[in-house]
Amino acid sequence: MLSDAVAALRCPVCEGRFQLVEDPQRRLVCGSGHVFDAAKQGYFNLLTGKGTVFEADSAEMVGARHRFLDSGHYAALAQRVAGLAAASLQRPGAVVLDAGTGTGHYLHSVLESTPASAIGLDISKFALRRAARLNGDAANLVWDIWRPLPVADDAVDVVLVVFAPRNPPEFARVLRPGGKLIVVTPQQGHLAEIAARTGMLSIEEGKAERLAESLGGYFHADSTYNLDVPLTLRGSELADIAYMGPAGHHIKPEELALLAGEDRAAATTAKFRISLFTVGASAS
Repeated sequence: MLSDAVAALRCPVCEGRFQLVEDPQRRLVCGSGHVFDAAKQGYFNLLTGKGTVFEADSAEMVGARHRFLDSGHYAALAQRVAGLAAASLQRPGAVVLDAGTGTGHYLHSVLESTPASAIGLDISKFALRRAARLNGDAANLVWDIWRPLPVADDAVDVVLVVFAPRNPPEFARVLRPGGKLIVVTPQQGHLAEIAARTGMLSIEEGKAERLAESLGGYFHADSTYNLDVPLTLRGSELADIAYMGPAGHHIKPEELALLAGEDRAAATTAKFRISLFTVGASAS
């Protein structure tokens, strides 16, 4: 399965095809001789040149995300995404690209529902260490989503984007004609009951409209699903949900400690929007 995913990759230096070499160390080698060794945890770092200015999630933030997702709080979301993705991954040789794979949690659910090959991209090496353990047959790559993707034209059947940056022209380029883009975003009111306590930003109005507008030149909007997940969270879970997202880059240790020490339960609702798009048709 990894070799099938590697066949869809392209060298970030010369855009040549890769071969997967296993002896003596697993590495990717292109026809021009550019070599990328696998880290001992199993992922590949393909970033070249100046790297990226994007702030990657820290090991502590990734740990918080792993604990929270592994507890099953967002299991309903993972199952819904997997079902929608699997519908477009039935052909032999199908490939799914998880842009912003994080710990690999959502991609893992997809791979449990389909035999597709998989590529997982993320900027955080700490996240990819966990993703590579969870999805060992996927090509897990350190990459900046804002840069041209190290993936061949028309090589992917589904691009999955769960709470991650979006690069519409590149997603359109790597998707096969008729390929699907699945985007998960928070709805207005997402975790509103605990947002102030956890330092999370509220979801502004018009987010769905801006998403459709940003993709309109490359994708046709197919369908949208709303999913509400009631949650009851306590101290350590409140700390994890605060620390695992963008607020984790700014939250102070003393604020995190206060959250972790809370005894009373907090009831809230996670509000998700799952949007499906098809490549190759303008929304205009």
